[in-house]
Amino acid sequence: MNVRQDVALALLFVAVSIVFSTVMGSMLLNPTKLPLGDGKFSSSPKVGFVFSCNTRFQSGIGAFKDGVWIKSDGTFDATAKAVVDGNVIWKNHRLRITLEKDSRKIIGNNLPNHATGIFPISANDDAFAYDRNPNRINEQILGLTLPAVPKNAARASCLGMGPIGVLLSGSWLFNALDEGGRDAVAHEIQDACDGHPEQRGAYHYHNVSSCVLKQTNGSGLVGYALDGFGIFAASENGKLLTNADLDECHGHSGEILWNGKKVLMYHYHATLEFPYTIGCFKGTPVVGRR
Repeated sequence: MNVRQDVALALLFVAVSIVFSTVMGSMLLNPTKLPLGDGKFSSSPKVGFVFSCNTRFQSGIGAFKDGVWIKSDGTFDATAKAVVDGNVIWKNHRLRITLEKDSRKIIGNNLPNHATGIFPISANDDAFAYDRNPNRINEQILGLTLPAVPKNAARASCLGMGPIGVLLSGSWLFNALDEGGRDAVAHEIQDACDGHPEQRGAYHYHNVSSCVLKQTNGSGLVGYALDGFGIFAASENGKLLTNADLDECHGHSGEILWNGKKVLMYHYHATLEFPYTIGCFKGTPVVGRR
């Protein structure tokens, strides 16, 4: 079985050894015993939950069998999880991000700038024993016009089951839930870069891709939410952030490099904990073309 034994190092982003001790007062999460996010959706903003627009979920869609990495104590072992085989390179990947006055334009075809697994999942793939994703990766129309300097909305808003942002690989980010209201990162089988396609063929992630984390330019920026706010890696000023450091939308205000300048503003963070990227929209989301 293929397993992602380097998941912890990739997701931590910073070059630290995984030790189960305190770092600046915050306990590092054990990647072999991460808490499951099953059923952690709410009808209002709540730390550690997805504020979901959808509250009716369907069983029997997606992964149909729990892997050995799903534990009976409500945790899962991210280092033992199966991955979809393959190393498909998308030479026709397109992505252009430009600043135009007060807007950030993101144009692409949703194909990632990294390799993906082979989809549909082959019957010869070990992942087939748990998840028989029948979808094929296809080009999509990705067109976003985001505010270059986003602002907090009067109140936070819920996340849909489709795109909630785009990572710098050029592919969509979805929320942390699968169609059954379970933890998609734990249950669904993705490829080595943490992505897979949905019914329309749109390749997407439910957490920040380990392959995207390897491509950061030092700013820590890994993508943009549909409200325009940035999504940053899990580490900030040498500290690994957890849910306890973040608000109900999975972000906070702090100094970041934004549009080429150091500014103090709100931003989201990726973490090893559910909901992994965004819990709700802090700003006003736009609708992306897809």
